Amino acid sequence: MLYNAFKEKQLSALGLGCMRFPTLPDKSVDFEKTKEIIDFAFKNGINYYDTAWGYHYGQSESVLGEILSSYDRNDYYLASKFPGYDLENFGKQKEIFEKQLEKCKTDYFDFYLFHCVSESNIEAYLDDEKYGVYSFLTEQKKLGRIKHLGLSCHCSIDTLKRFFDAYGNDIEFCQIQLNWLDWEYQDAKAKVDFLNSINVPVWVMEPVRGGRLFNLAPVFDKVLKDARPDRTTAEWAFRFIQTVPGVCVTLSGMSNLEQLKENVDIFSEKKPLTSEETELLFDLGRKMTAKNPLPCTGCKYCTEYCPMELDIPYIIELYNNYKFTTGGYIAPKETSLMEENKKPSACIGCQACEAVCPQSIKISEMMADFTTRLKP
Repeated sequence: MLYNAFKEKQLSALGLGCMRFPTLPDKSVDFEKTKEIIDFAFKNGINYYDTAWGYHYGQSESVLGEILSSYDRNDYYLASKFPGYDLENFGKQKEIFEKQLEKCKTDYFDFYLFHCVSESNIEAYLDDEKYGVYSFLTEQKKLGRIKHLGLSCHCSIDTLKRFFDAYGNDIEFCQIQLNWLDWEYQDAKAKVDFLNSINVPVWVMEPVRGGRLFNLAPVFDKVLKDARPDRTTAEWAFRFIQTVPGVCVTLSGMSNLEQLKENVDIFSEKKPLTSEETELLFDLGRKMTAKNPLPCTGCKYCTEYCPMELDIPYIIELYNNYKFTTGGYIAPKETSLMEENKKPSACIGCQACEAVCPQSIKISEMMADFTTRLKP
């Protein structure tokens, strides 16, 4: 396992993201399979574990805390976050933080983040007089209950700079959505350049875009296979991350042992891409985004708030496929197999999902457009 220095710590270059544990049919976390994943990760050098209040409908912190409690607390680094993606949580930070410590079976967090800083919540984050999130978290750091304070963001570079203008003196690291597709599509490059310019280490989330860069359409997969028959799509994605300056930890939500084993093997050595290989990825990304697909990463925050219990990430995946293929047959076929109350037409347009979407996708508009497109 590769390690990177962060202050006095040595952090595994590959961290375990705890948003995509294996689950049972009732959506609960499969504890035994998850324990197998975490045990393998721990024994193979991964020492950074990233969870959050909302992951797995609130189960992730508890499951992770239970499993990690069998290990020496000094042998791993634990990260969690204040759930700012939901504006209802502002002002409840003390209650939430205490519960997180309890669920994770710990007295402190090694890393704690202002979660999901975006255009939808930046005003609340910056209004410390009204909500006090910043004051509370910096106080916890002084008390030693937070060792290192950072943020995760799904926002424009201008919003990110606003946050740093206000709180930058207390921010030690920044977690961003970074992968070869979003380098240009969501201008991840600008964020990397900015963070490098102010010497803030980069934490990477969505390196394979929720699996989207692992399961490429055949026409795109062939481009990579022709270039390097010996390299998987996952390796392409992670080798790209190893090419980006300033990256300290790369988080991957590995939901089975096969993914974990492959990723551990990839991070056993550093092999940055050549400039030609990097440009090949960028060119591929431009072709993939030519029809402006919706940038869903399958985080499933939206499904937790949907009163109709729609599988929104799956519907978006079908919608993107339908647009890319200029109609095609997959989306009509798949949606025809859905129950009537689970189809795009079942959306009531309440926009509860949009209020928590990290990508700021206009989901209700997509549902209405998809419904229209699917009409015979």
